Amino acid sequence: MATHHLASWSHNLRYSSLPPEVIHAAIKTFYNWTGCAIGGSNHPAKAIAYKTLSPFFGKPTYSLLGRHHDADGGAGGYKSVDAQHAALINGIASHVHHYDDTHLDTIIHPAGPVASALLAVAEWKGSETKISGKDFLLALVVGVEAECKLGLAVWPEHYDVGWHITSTTGSIGAAVAVSKLLGLSIEQTSHAIGIAATQVIGLREMFGAHTKSFHPGSAAQSGLMATVMAQGGYTSSLQALEAKRGWVNVVGATKSTDELQADLDKWLGIGATIGEQDGVGLPDGATGRWEILRNSFKPYPCGIVIHPIIDGCSQLHHDLKARGLSGHDVASVHARVHPLVLELTGKPKPRDGLEGKFSFYHGAAIGLLYGKGTPSQYEDSVVQDPEVIAIRDRIQGTADRSLNADETRIVVMINDGQVLEKHVVHAVGSLEVPMDDKALEMKFKDQCMGVLGEKVDTASQECWGIEIVEDVRSIVKSLCT
Repeated sequence: MATHHLASWSHNLRYSSLPPEVIHAAIKTFYNWTGCAIGGSNHPAKAIAYKTLSPFFGKPTYSLLGRHHDADGGAGGYKSVDAQHAALINGIASHVHHYDDTHLDTIIHPAGPVASALLAVAEWKGSETKISGKDFLLALVVGVEAECKLGLAVWPEHYDVGWHITSTTGSIGAAVAVSKLLGLSIEQTSHAIGIAATQVIGLREMFGAHTKSFHPGSAAQSGLMATVMAQGGYTSSLQALEAKRGWVNVVGATKSTDELQADLDKWLGIGATIGEQDGVGLPDGATGRWEILRNSFKPYPCGIVIHPIIDGCSQLHHDLKARGLSGHDVASVHARVHPLVLELTGKPKPRDGLEGKFSFYHGAAIGLLYGKGTPSQYEDSVVQDPEVIAIRDRIQGTADRSLNADETRIVVMINDGQVLEKHVVHAVGSLEVPMDDKALEMKFKDQCMGVLGEKVDTASQECWGIEIVEDVRSIVKSLCT
């Protein structure tokens, strides 16, 4: 029932049914994902993936965002690749800086798996039938909704036991999205969901290593492959999500079967009255809840639970500066944080930039020293800088269950005995203090300027205007150099 219900909802949804705020949220989601993919295009993780997998590339007709000009795919540039590898490698690049979007209720990063698969399909099928911006955005919405609804059904136990929820739901979200874009029937979409669901991937143990960014890339690749196979007649169980040995009962094994089934039905809106479904299930007219409206965008390229401490310490940096002081004058820092902060990002001595993204201590240090947290503050050289390390060693954290996940209380003791305090109720980037379009554009240009150069303004404008383009392929040219 659940598999069919999700496939039917996706198949029947029309662009005209999307509220204006959902359309704008989808545009922002695409815009942010594009900036992250271009910003991550020079990262070693992408370069290694490209080089090692290149013997297996098919017909080189699909784009890797970012540098794209070296004919031999050598240093500084990449050749086009086949659609499957484009989905994989763009997915890696979009997540490698941990700067991508976040559905705060589940900590899913929904755009990576879905948008990476969709862009490859838009280039692939665009030569036969143009994929419009509206077609693309509609498919993006259904993919994001599928990921997040399924994530809610198994959250938090699924994540707590060690699954990386972005990729375990991402392959299904990508399959639903690509099925929508390719116009698959309800039954074909159900098969695509099943083929994607059986390709479960992603362990939290990989956080802080290249493999974490492989997760959304692989999910994009798996979802694309699942859909193409389903379109060609490949079959799956039609109860892949809800069956006793199906996705929800296997990956949500710490809950009872009855609990899981109830949660799956709840979040998909199965068997609910209008009153019960309102604000919970898949959107249907005036009922249900759009999860894409609960998607957020990161101001800092690290684990999102670190954002309150960077926000607060950046404010304290300016408070220190106003007193003629700096981070070097700090004797000690004590921060009370939500327990999840220390569980997910409790690395006191990160060894490199990737580990730094999972260190609450590093986040506090760069906030105090630099008053900001951009990709530059997560370079290996900064993480290994003795001055940064000295500040990190003065920081202590205490878990406080009374605090929200986006809240922190910080006390800074100065060498001369002064005490500074900061209470961040909601960190910037939260639903309560979201990044507006202007801030998102600054983030996009900051990431992309070093890659696109003078093309960055054109790229920004074309991504913002995706809704009105007749052929999504026309945008891609501005996203590569």
